[in-house]
Amino acid sequence: MTGQEVPPSFRLAYVPGVTPTKWVRIWNERLPDVPLTLVQVPPAEACALLRDGGADAGLVRLPVDGTDLSAIPLYAETTVVVIPKDHVVAAVDEVSPEDLAEEIVLHPLDDTLDWERPPGLPALERPATTADAIELVAAGVGLLVVPQSLARLHHRKDLTYRPVSDTPESRIALSWPQDETTDLVEQFIGIVRGRTVNSTRGRPPTAPQPKGKRPEKGGRPAAKSPRSGSGGSGRGGAGGAKGAKSAPKGSKNVKRGKPRRKP
Repeated sequence: MTGQEVPPSFRLAYVPGVTPTKWVRIWNERLPDVPLTLVQVPPAEACALLRDGGADAGLVRLPVDGTDLSAIPLYAETTVVVIPKDHVVAAVDEVSPEDLAEEIVLHPLDDTLDWERPPGLPALERPATTADAIELVAAGVGLLVVPQSLARLHHRKDLTYRPVSDTPESRIALSWPQDETTDLVEQFIGIVRGRTVNSTRGRPPTAPQPKGKRPEKGGRPAAKSPRSGSGGSGRGGAGGAKGAKSAPKGSKNVKRGKPRRKP
């Protein structure tokens, strides 16, 4: 390898709450010679990181700003409300925004949900981050509505969460710069879309076999034609059983059987 050659590698950005473990494991199985490096990035900075070349692709939260980034939606997350374990909401399986109307609901500056109007009563100040808002929930200051993955990420023994109906969902997508759709990016696209290792996507088509070499239906090779001068002894030949039946009348048929002994 010369000094100018750089070994291939792949950098995957991901936002908090996303767990790329399964896809990374499949990548390492299929491309063991191409190391994959994970780069965690705040949701608001993910698009800029991709544009600046800080990662080859990223698992980001939609929407993706601008038209220079491609995005493949992967899944939508359940929206939940984070509450103290002894809160009255913990007694039900699911709540609606109306159930939170009299509660103080924190709205952090890094919120990932596209609210038209957040539920509940607003706090005096907006927490800077979701992590800060979790601490305030634990202190009994208010409640927090977030994607379920973030509730799990910031899990505490004194807190729990419940699904909230009729609220915006956070959607996760795979994104990358449109002008940088490399072979490695295509490989990762195939992994997140569930293509098998033997998928023909992106592989050169198999060259067709010559017609003369194709086996007959059923897998049996074609029967060889009898050699010239063999007397038609092959099956279906002139000397076969069918040929004997077609002998003209009056012709002498040779009787087959044991030869007679001479007296």
